[in-house]
Amino acid sequence: MDNPVQWPSFEGNPTNEDTQNSHLIINNGSEYAGQHLILDVWGASNLNNIEFIEQCFRQCIKAANATLLHIHLHHFTQGDGVSGVAVLAESHISIHTWPEKNYAAFDVFMCGEAKPLKVVPILLEAFEAKQHKLTEILRGDMSVQAL
Repeated sequence: MDNPVQWPSFEGNPTNEDTQNSHLIINNGSEYAGQHLILDVWGASNLNNIEFIEQCFRQCIKAANATLLHIHLHHFTQGDGVSGVAVLAESHISIHTWPEKNYAAFDVFMCGEAKPLKVVPILLEAFEAKQHKLTEILRGDMSVQAL
């Protein structure tokens, strides 16, 4: 076998300095890799407009105090929707739209000092969502020990 990947081992609890350098988030005394929001919106508009989506992503990134690395949006055949991602230093925001159903799926995953919940009202207002469902997941619980 070629050189296997060497994963870092974690022993004990990281110090505050370790936590800052690793961009972990702390929630109720527990450390996590990041906050992941799953946002479904129905009755939405502007779901086929790449320029609008890019500007909305830029507004979200600023509000969340995140760092943009790259935006890539792909427009499917006219009327068939948009898929794309804003790659962030803190992770990503993604979108998948079904304009014919007035539905969009968003993923917002951020670590460190970024504030992903600030993105939600911007998305709901920008896409004029009539209904939505928000699911929050804290990813990478650092209290879990590898076997």
